Amino acid sequence: MSYGDLLSEAELQALDEIMRVPSAPPSVLLVDDDEVGRDALADQLVAQGIPCITADSGEQALALLVTRPSIGLMITELHMQSGSGLELVRQVRQSARASLPVIIVSGDADVQDAIEAMHMKVVDFLLKPVDMSRLANLVRNELGTPPAPKAPPTEVRPRPAKAKAKAKVIALKSA
Repeated sequence: MSYGDLLSEAELQALDEIMRVPSAPPSVLLVDDDEVGRDALADQLVAQGIPCITADSGEQALALLVTRPSIGLMITELHMQSGSGLELVRQVRQSARASLPVIIVSGDADVQDAIEAMHMKVVDFLLKPVDMSRLANLVRNELGTPPAPKAPPTEVRPRPAKAKAKAKVIALKSA
C-alpha cells in the first residue's frame, strides 16, 4: 500500500513539501594553493555571510564540484604550483558544471591571460590585492543573495558642553 492510496493529490503535495530536505544555501569554492591567502579570503567572505569551501588544487576543486552541488560560484587563483587557473576553468567548462560562474584572481597577470579568461566567460578577472567590497558584491550578484545588511546610521548629536563653548567662541569673535 502506498500513500497515494490513502491521500488526496493536495495531501500528497503538502506531504512532499513537508518532507522535502531543505537545500543548502549556495556556497563559494575558493581555489588557491597559497593556504594563507586562501584562508584569509575565505574568512573575509564568511564574515560577510557568504559560505565558502576551499580547495588547494584544481584536482581537488573538480572533485568538490562533483560532490557538492551547493557550490554556486568558483573563485580561482590564476597561477598555482599544481596548474593553471585557466586550465581549471577549461576543465569546468567541459564538465557537467559548465555554466558555473567563475571569478579569477591574480597577483601577476598579463593582458593575454585576462583576454583568454574572458573568452571562457568568466564573471570577472580581479588583480590582487582584491577589493573585498567589489568581490562581495560580485559574489552576491552571482549567487542571487541579498546584500549584507548595513549598519544602522548613528545619529551624531553635539555634546552640550562643546556646543556652549562653541557659542562663546562665536560670541567673542563677533564682539
